[in-house]
Amino acid sequence: MSEMVLFEVRDGVAMITFNRPDRLNAWIPELQTRYFDLLEQCAERDDVRAIILTGAGRGFCAGADMQALEQLAGGEGDGVTGVNDSRPVAYALSIPKPVIAAINGPCAGLGLVHAVMCDVRFAAVNAKLTTSFSRRGLVAEHGVSWMLPRLIGPAKALDLLLSGRIVLGAEAAQLGLVNRAVPDDRTLEETLKYAHMLARECSPTSMATIKRQVYADCARGLDVALADANELMLASFSRPDFAEGVGSFVERRAPRFEPLAQ
Repeated sequence: MSEMVLFEVRDGVAMITFNRPDRLNAWIPELQTRYFDLLEQCAERDDVRAIILTGAGRGFCAGADMQALEQLAGGEGDGVTGVNDSRPVAYALSIPKPVIAAINGPCAGLGLVHAVMCDVRFAAVNAKLTTSFSRRGLVAEHGVSWMLPRLIGPAKALDLLLSGRIVLGAEAAQLGLVNRAVPDDRTLEETLKYAHMLARECSPTSMATIKRQVYADCARGLDVALADANELMLASFSRPDFAEGVGSFVERRAPRFEPLAQ
């Protein structure tokens, strides 16, 4: 199962690569379990400050494996996500480190769900992205009906969910579905550049706190968000990272932030 998802860490950045290129990295339960296990490892490792998720070969993830879907349609099997894994599809949102999708090719259905559950998305300009659910007789699965409107607004989300139409990376960037569309042959290069910038220049504690704030505030009112932000801000003044951040700026040097406390 370890070869189904590849993993390496270099210069503060972990690379997680779906590795079923002959199936366009189509989703099966074992792949989900391995992916989530690696996310958990990344959360615990001091040498990981940012995480990249991508696919081997010419695809990111083509969604649920069609063979599994055929079994379900025929009344066989009991699911295509991690049936023995209690962690939710939105598990990446709970990881206290930035998770960045490098969408290098086709990204459909469940594959798109996992992409939108990443914190930041880079896409090849010609990568094909689609929700696809309505064209398979399915519904907006695994919380995508909650996340997608928050990324691009209800009207655009409904367009993509109702039609299941394909959008290329360039349009996905215009819609706000991805943060940036980049040349096809530079997708991973540009994503790595961004991830290394985070690992090199940004406080792991600050990034973890900001990530938690953003997702928590999606379900909270402004008054609660303001009160929480003010409390967190006061606490940050007493942390070493604050002194290091100010000191490195004044001294015009690279910061030396501590790893995220476990």
